[in-house]
Amino acid sequence: MKKVKAFKVTECRGTAYEIGRQWGNGCKESILNVSENLFNVMSLMYQAPREEVIARAMTLFPLVQEFDPYLLEIMKGQADTTGLSLEEIFTQKCMNELMFQYNNLTGLCTSFAATGKATQDGKTILGQNIDFFPETPIDLLKVYHSGGPVQFILSFANAGEFTFSSAGFGICANATIGKDYSYNIPVACYLPKVMRQKNICDAMDILKQVARGLGYYHLANANGQMYGIESIHNDFEIIRPEKDLLLHSNHYITERFKKDDTADMYQPDSYHRLETIKDLANRHYGHITPEIAMEILADHNHHPDSICRHINQTSQVSSVTLASFIMIPAEGAIYIACSNPCEHEYVRYEF
Repeated sequence: MKKVKAFKVTECRGTAYEIGRQWGNGCKESILNVSENLFNVMSLMYQAPREEVIARAMTLFPLVQEFDPYLLEIMKGQADTTGLSLEEIFTQKCMNELMFQYNNLTGLCTSFAATGKATQDGKTILGQNIDFFPETPIDLLKVYHSGGPVQFILSFANAGEFTFSSAGFGICANATIGKDYSYNIPVACYLPKVMRQKNICDAMDILKQVARGLGYYHLANANGQMYGIESIHNDFEIIRPEKDLLLHSNHYITERFKKDDTADMYQPDSYHRLETIKDLANRHYGHITPEIAMEILADHNHHPDSICRHINQTSQVSSVTLASFIMIPAEGAIYIACSNPCEHEYVRYEF
């Protein structure tokens, strides 16, 4: 029998600074643990002192300051309630970029979106497993932006966000890494602005401007609009659904980007995970429901390097499924499994 475990929901509202204070207060333990673990890893594995790591991150600060002052106010609120400095909070937001600089990458994830003829009732369904280092904290927040949308945010190590918006769309994200990654606005500093937009088209317009080589994303809404985006350091490609399906793992599917792909080096199991989710989606085509999606995300084909990931005892660096989610935009509902979906039931949350 699967375990039933619900996330604690931290609610935040008010100004950006007030949201940050409530966020920092509700998720203080996670934020402090991530900060300590990040600096410890950089010190132990790369002999990089705390000051060096912060200095590297802060080279990107002016870009964020110009791009999204609202997010900086949230970070200031987090800093004031956790006792960390703004620089330390910002360094967390740069964790993905720092991991790439120090060649310490393990983020994976397998994602899908389905709509129209692919689903049983025609409604849009999107979701994924969130895969990273074991014990990495994930927090669930419900954020009420003044004059903006309400959001469910799965905050991943305070360094990434998987967001479902009351504006009727959600996002999935997978690590894809080009050889010549462009150090620009950090992933964790542009996705919040993307997901505060009032509609999916405005959100995609921002992604086209800022996504440059450290992530694949797809967005889908209640009306059946679905868009994916792959990027390298100086280019991007919009991925269109095939037969009302978007499916992705951790390698490029855009032909002209394949020469820059690092999946063979960092994420070699990406190829069979994509083939597995394609096979499962096609097997259930026309009948995909949230329950079928839950089964797909719990699949163990090629275990332990499967869609549902567990610790690989033979690997020096192993990623595991930390959480799994499925969004139904037309219902304003998100289902979340706390840890591996093969072992934990999905719990439904609604706006």
